[in-house]
Amino acid sequence: MASVYTTLAIIGMIFVSPVLIPAVFFGAVCYDFFYSDIPPGIDQPLKLRLFHSVLIATLVLGKILEKLRICNDLSILRIVLDGIPPWRDSKLLTKDLKVDEVPVRIYQPKWPPTSKRRGVLYFHGGAGTFGSIRAFDRVCRYIAKKCNSVVMSVGYRLAPEHPYPGQYLDCLTATLYFMRNCEEYHVDPALIIIGGDSCGANFATVICQILLNKRDLPKVRAQVLLYPGLQALDFHLPSYQQNASVPILYRKLVIYFCFRYLNKERTAMEDVLQNCHVPESMKSKYKKWISADIIPNEFKIRGYVPHKSTPYKPEVHEAIKEILAITFSPLLAEDSVIHQLPESYIATCEFDVLRDDGLLYKKRLEDNGVRVTWYHAESAFHGILAFFGYGIFSFLSAEKIMDRTVDFINSL
Repeated sequence: MASVYTTLAIIGMIFVSPVLIPAVFFGAVCYDFFYSDIPPGIDQPLKLRLFHSVLIATLVLGKILEKLRICNDLSILRIVLDGIPPWRDSKLLTKDLKVDEVPVRIYQPKWPPTSKRRGVLYFHGGAGTFGSIRAFDRVCRYIAKKCNSVVMSVGYRLAPEHPYPGQYLDCLTATLYFMRNCEEYHVDPALIIIGGDSCGANFATVICQILLNKRDLPKVRAQVLLYPGLQALDFHLPSYQQNASVPILYRKLVIYFCFRYLNKERTAMEDVLQNCHVPESMKSKYKKWISADIIPNEFKIRGYVPHKSTPYKPEVHEAIKEILAITFSPLLAEDSVIHQLPESYIATCEFDVLRDDGLLYKKRLEDNGVRVTWYHAESAFHGILAFFGYGIFSFLSAEKIMDRTVDFINSL
């Protein structure tokens, strides 16, 4: 079905491209210029504006093609964000296979191992609705080579075609396969790392929590969480306010993709944006874990105003209650779960609406005695790793995040 959508999307682009695409791109540039906030200190702002304009144009073009009944609106976005496949790497062996219908790609260094290698499971970002193994091929290659590790990249099936919570189940299926067959890949079962970026980091967090009950499997050595999204309880944390209009993930886009991911009608988006979906009992219960009061003061300097409480709307909660489940908001897990989690690496970006999710999880882990290595990319924005490895089109901050990530994995 995905290949059918791709074919239709390409045909649609050819059909409308001569006039429509330049007009849409020009409109996207204007939109970015007038509505985007590019704060001082952000990495390579002109390049960011260019990429953001392409993203906006892609979203608009997708909507137009859907209205014309040519293809699903997400099809164009998926094609564009898949990027350009890199040349074959002579230093790596790669293998594509399916594990119970879940696509995976395994990267192994070609040079003979001197001892058993680390194993890294990687779940890509993309709000559960886009992104792919191909889109993050350069990231996984880099980890495999720089860490002398076997990397399995998981191409979990995407929503809304593959409904939530199928993405977690796909990631779990691939993880169980890898852990049960790690010897086949010459991987040390005591050195298995689970990680990902954005929603992929969310999946990694949930999988690590689920695996605590799997006594017949190797214990996870570490979790690697790159600018993770971990809660949907409070969309007015300082980072959500400060970076509400910072490319490439606006605050409103977070809510939009939550609804798309869950395949929900988007009539309640504004209410969710105002936290009207959260019962007062939950706000009180989880305030000790999710609150602007917990965020260090140095992260509140840039334009934060305490949010006034909004009334709870039961009908909104009922419409979107899945986002308050542990599988969607793993930051809500009990301390009895958190304190059992493995050593963790968390990377956060200053100009990211999800920044505070990472900061809050860091504190929760540390408060529960879990060792945390934290790297804060002071000039980076959300989704920056999607451009990693593209030479002049990459961002310096992405390279720094990857280098720090590699350093952490190599320290294990």
